[in-house]
Amino acid sequence: MGAAAAADAPVVAQGINGSLTLAVAGAGAAIGIGMIGGKAVEAVGRNPGAFGNILTLGIIGMALAEAVAIYALIIAFGGR
Repeated sequence: MGAAAAADAPVVAQGINGSLTLAVAGAGAAIGIGMIGGKAVEAVGRNPGAFGNILTLGIIGMALAEAVAIYALIIAFGGR
């Protein structure tokens, strides 16, 4: 029974490593999206006439921040 548990240890460690990768990337993406959204609202409050440009840049920035989490998801489930 001890040998079987030792053989399963790398598989368990790989699952924990993938979960940790997803947690860190998800937290980073959430912080980045929150900062982008907050600053966009602040910018529109200062200059309401620039709403369209700020919205466009905000959406692009949020998409790039979310891409980091998607890359981490691919790495975590890719078995690395």
